[in-house]
Parts: sequence; structure tokens; C-alpha cells
Amino acid sequence: MNAPMTTNLSVIQVPKEKLMEDLRLVVSDTEELLKVTANQAGEQIAAVRTKASDSLRLAKARMAEAQASAVERIKIAAQTPDHYVHEKPWQSVGIAATVGILIGVLIARR
Repeated sequence: MNAPMTTNLSVIQVPKEKLMEDLRLVVSDTEELLKVTANQAGEQIAAVRTKASDSLRLAKARMAEAQASAVERIKIAAQTPDHYVHEKPWQSVGIAATVGILIGVLIARR
């Protein structure tokens, strides 16, 4: 008897930058659609425009939150090496010298 075939499906990792770019594109397209349909009349068009406007407003708010969060994380990440250098200046100089020597050796080999 044959064992059942199993598949290993991995989740595709999409960079956050790509997702943000896609979201910006959707926002831009929605704004353009709202401008183009501004002169259209009818209950269905009005309902769709209202829903699109609400979605657009929500998307812009989420983008602003994501940007603020990213800026905050970047600030925190930038403070970590700064604190380390201030707390341990001689170790930092030693690390920098070691990296410089290694780079020099690698360049000299060529």
C-alpha cells in the first residue's frame, strides 16, 4: 500500500516594503477612481463611492500608523549601538580596529 502523499507548503514571505508599496498603489488607484466617477449619478455609484472613500480613509490611517511604528523601531535600533559605544568605548575601538585589520588583510590578498 502506498502512503498518502504529503506536501510541504511554505508560506511565501513578502517584504513589508513591497506590501506598503502595493497598498500605496491601491490608495492611488482608488483616489483616481473616485475622481473619475465624481460626475456619475445613481444610488449604486454613490454607495460604491462612499464605501471606497471609507476604505481609502482607513488605508491611509493604517499606512500612517505603520510608518510611525517603523520610525519608532528605527530610532530604538539606532540607540542600541550608541549606548554600547558610550558604555564600552575601548571595546568599541577594539572591534573597529579588528574589522579594519580584517578588511585590510582581505584587500591585500587581491
